[in-house]
Amino acid sequence: MTGSIVNEFISVITSQSLQNELFPAKVVFIFFALASFTLIMYFVFNSSFLRYEFIGDVVDFFNMEPPGLRRIARRWKVIQKRVETGTEYEYKLAVLEAEELFNEVLADKGFPGKTFDERVREVEKVQLPNIEEILGVHKIRNMVAYDPNYKITKDDTQKVLAIFEKGIRNIETF
Repeated sequence: MTGSIVNEFISVITSQSLQNELFPAKVVFIFFALASFTLIMYFVFNSSFLRYEFIGDVVDFFNMEPPGLRRIARRWKVIQKRVETGTEYEYKLAVLEAEELFNEVLADKGFPGKTFDERVREVEKVQLPNIEEILGVHKIRNMVAYDPNYKITKDDTQKVLAIFEKGIRNIETF
């Protein structure tokens, strides 16, 4: 009984008269499918998503570089350009951004914690030999962030950035 119902259903669906009536709908659906596929391919190849998320990782793999190293280097150049401007406001921004970048590197490497302090405390001395310096410049960063009257010079900023750069290099090599 169920076999005959299934066979009857299949014969109705495959009948020539029903197929002729559905032909315009099939054409419309095929057109929309092709148009959607074309738009998706257009946006995929014209967006930067593939470049940053996939192609960059493949290039890093074949160059034997740690993943994301180019992104870090690009951000570090922006931070260093802030110091070249010669304004105290830019020095402060450079210190804040350097610690933020260092914190992101720690997070990307999988160190647990929600705050900078929690993540740094999880790093072992072997992985980060200048951990004491990092904690010292973190205090300077806090002064920059929370004390609007705190003054920082170009030399102090360069010292802070050098310590963060050394820390980033140490973490990235592990």
